[in-house]
Amino acid sequence: MRLLIVKTSSMGDVVHATPVLNDLRRHHPQAEVDWLVEAPFAAIPQMHPGVRRVLPMSWRKWRKQLAQPATWRAMGELRDQLRAGRYDGVLDLQGLLKSALWARQAGAPVLGYDGASARESAAAWFYKHRVAVPKDLQAVQRCRLLAAAHLGYRVEGPPDFGLRAPSVTWQPRSAYAVLIPSASRPEKLWPERHWVAVGKRLQERGWLPVVLWGREAEQTLAERIAASCDGDVPPFLRVGEMAAVLAGAEVVVGLDTGFTHLAAALGRPTLGIYCDHDPGLAGITGNGRVASIGGKGQVPGRAEVLALMARQLDA
Repeated sequence: MRLLIVKTSSMGDVVHATPVLNDLRRHHPQAEVDWLVEAPFAAIPQMHPGVRRVLPMSWRKWRKQLAQPATWRAMGELRDQLRAGRYDGVLDLQGLLKSALWARQAGAPVLGYDGASARESAAAWFYKHRVAVPKDLQAVQRCRLLAAAHLGYRVEGPPDFGLRAPSVTWQPRSAYAVLIPSASRPEKLWPERHWVAVGKRLQERGWLPVVLWGREAEQTLAERIAASCDGDVPPFLRVGEMAAVLAGAEVVVGLDTGFTHLAAALGRPTLGIYCDHDPGLAGITGNGRVASIGGKGQVPGRAEVLALMARQLDA
């Protein structure tokens, strides 16, 4: 069986879909699996040995440049790559109109959610085969159940992400813990002074606080926090390089962002801080010691986070 998985974004959502790969290897060991994903997140499926080929796309850029001939050429080239895969089926784990339309470009039967289960009900119009998966399930479980229903097996046991971080390119100077104080929206942020307190508490346990960043504005914040708790700030790291740093951490404390979810998927003790919405169905999930705190209108206090972190580390 040759299968294309469509899960294009965001980083956390792509991470949450990867346990499907281990389920497939268990029940369909001969399956050849490719993955269609937004280019910035291509490193995630590339970390899994169950993926034969990753097909990066740039829809987020293309949709803003639809008047340019180069955009249509690039989309045509991707469509040709998808059709050249000669897939037996396309599994749309995203359930959005955009993912369904791109899934159709492969020219193979598309497997997806029914109209009541998809995140955008119109997506179901483009699926040849549809199944119902309750919306009130955790994101990882929804992906696993969708794949199992279409491919003829039962979901068994806890999710196994199976991700293998690449080799380290930047190494902290001693045993370390990771802080992730930046997020995609200002509403998700946690007060800077609280991060400094977390960093100092980690220092007391003998770990170097390593403060991660991605954009220039985030680097400035990371440097201020690190300077206040005698921490360290890495140079700019790509997704795979960031994964290598996360994989070596003693503990990771981060906001609701893709890298925090990735740390949990890599098996690290992880604490996710939620300031803008409830963890609910997209809370921190992993096989190690993981926890989520906070929620919509419930920004957690410094003492709450420090207490939960202590319970995790002493468990």
